[in-house]
Amino acid sequence: MFTSLIGVKSKRVKNTVERGAVKKFADAIGDNHPIYVDEQFGAESRYGQNIAPPTFPRVFDYGTIDGFQLTIDGLIHGEQTFHYERPLLIGEDIYCYSEILDYYDKTGSQGRLGFLLLASNGEDEQGKTLFSSKGLIIITEEVRRLTQA
Repeated sequence: MFTSLIGVKSKRVKNTVERGAVKKFADAIGDNHPIYVDEQFGAESRYGQNIAPPTFPRVFDYGTIDGFQLTIDGLIHGEQTFHYERPLLIGEDIYCYSEILDYYDKTGSQGRLGFLLLASNGEDEQGKTLFSSKGLIIITEEVRRLTQA
């Protein structure tokens, strides 16, 4: 279904780690550690300022991959991992892009399932990697029908 797109990347998109967005995100996940929200605590930390929670990059814009369209209704989130070179700092700009790493099908008791491995990456302005993430999306027969409709 997506094998022809393996290795294709989106263009980099500028995102800013905004204080208000970090606070809302921390509230939403129920983790109000002061390193995320308390300016004085952040200033006294080893980072010298507040940082974003580890899963915060889920809210970033990673651009679009030409020719890649997939309905989000009915998708199964298989797993996701994050790797950081360092924490993301409040106020900094992160340049994000996504890439299709792999796609394969398997047939099981529920019919044919597609397995799509995506990478999400964040870099500084000079292109140095700050974080990377890999996520596995499972595509059911119903999602396949909706995507191809």
